[in-house]
Amino acid sequence: METQCEWCGSTQITKELQKVFWELPDGTRAIEILQTPTICCGDCKMAYQSTQLVKEIEDQLFLIETKALNKTITYAELMKMPRLLKRNYFDFSDHE
Repeated sequence: METQCEWCGSTQITKELQKVFWELPDGTRAIEILQTPTICCGDCKMAYQSTQLVKEIEDQLFLIETKALNKTITYAELMKMPRLLKRNYFDFSDHE
């Protein structure tokens, strides 16, 4: 769990659900993802997603049939969409 802002180091952070816009992996378009877990800083006013959450969204978008996505989807609906593969076999970073 994050305890300080990645941007300014403040401990005045809260967790909220916000909308974000995300470009699809093939670059053809962007979608709006509603109710996305977001870290908000009370000092610098930055709103961002954790590194882990960004990876989860990127992996999910890489592994689903993105042509089936509407322009807007909730984070929960996106993460429940069936994957074409079990995991991102093209990700060579450290795995859990």
